Amino acid sequence: MTMDWTQLAGLWRPALEILLLTLGIYGALRFVRGTRGWPVVVGFLVVLLTLALVTYLLDLKVLRWLLGTVFAFSAVAVLIIFQPELRRMLAELGNLPLFATTREQRENIEVIIQTCERLADVRIGALIAIEQSIRLPEAVEPGIEVDCVATPEMLECIFFPNNAIHDGGVLIKGDRITHAACIFPLSRRQDLSKSLGTRHRAALGLAEETDAVVVVVSEETGAISYAHKGQLVRGVTLEELRAFLSATLIQPGKTRGVLAWLRAGFVARLKPGPAVVTRAEANPPLSPPP
Repeated sequence: MTMDWTQLAGLWRPALEILLLTLGIYGALRFVRGTRGWPVVVGFLVVLLTLALVTYLLDLKVLRWLLGTVFAFSAVAVLIIFQPELRRMLAELGNLPLFATTREQRENIEVIIQTCERLADVRIGALIAIEQSIRLPEAVEPGIEVDCVATPEMLECIFFPNNAIHDGGVLIKGDRITHAACIFPLSRRQDLSKSLGTRHRAALGLAEETDAVVVVVSEETGAISYAHKGQLVRGVTLEELRAFLSATLIQPGKTRGVLAWLRAGFVARLKPGPAVVTRAEANPPLSPPP
């Protein structure tokens, strides 16, 4: 017996509910993965699935009632246990690329450009990591939480010699400085030049483990470099740095609406990242080892 059109039309609501629940659960698990609350999530799911399986197989009515009671208070438990993660998730909703205009993104890039220009002129070393999809505080030793608007003046103050937090790297998310005095993981590659300093090795190490864009200003020479996707490009001009940051951080999919942004993010996960375009000069990019 075939289903009539009325029954078929009534199936879209359950299908939509299942889809929304699946996306919600997947997004929540993906968000808390790698955080301090992730072991709690794993432990809770293991205990819950084990008890549910035992209850179903042995038909334990009392235990089934207890599980139902626990589910009634699970929402309150989630709010208490995962309060830091939930606060950060709500705070990051306003920083999604969906809400960032091209003008704001270009202004953020100009902050980096002006900072590099000022520090390079006086030969003050700097190490700046620009966060993208991977949360950087979980990939580095976060140092000191700053949480202020990113401006050239503030970055100059942070990297000024003898400042209490000048040693280490700075994390930038959107238009805000989130952390300072961070310790980045050093690259373990054996093909690096012996003259490569600690800042450049730290920039390359972070670029190998995350999708962050890391900008370096050499304290010895004032030269500007950047690292991204496991490649380090040294001795670039301000215009070349601006062009690279614009091509990497400003994407059309970030300003074309919800569907275009989701489609661009899905395609980016399926295909490899674009090749880094560098100058054909005496300092070529350090290519990954074979």
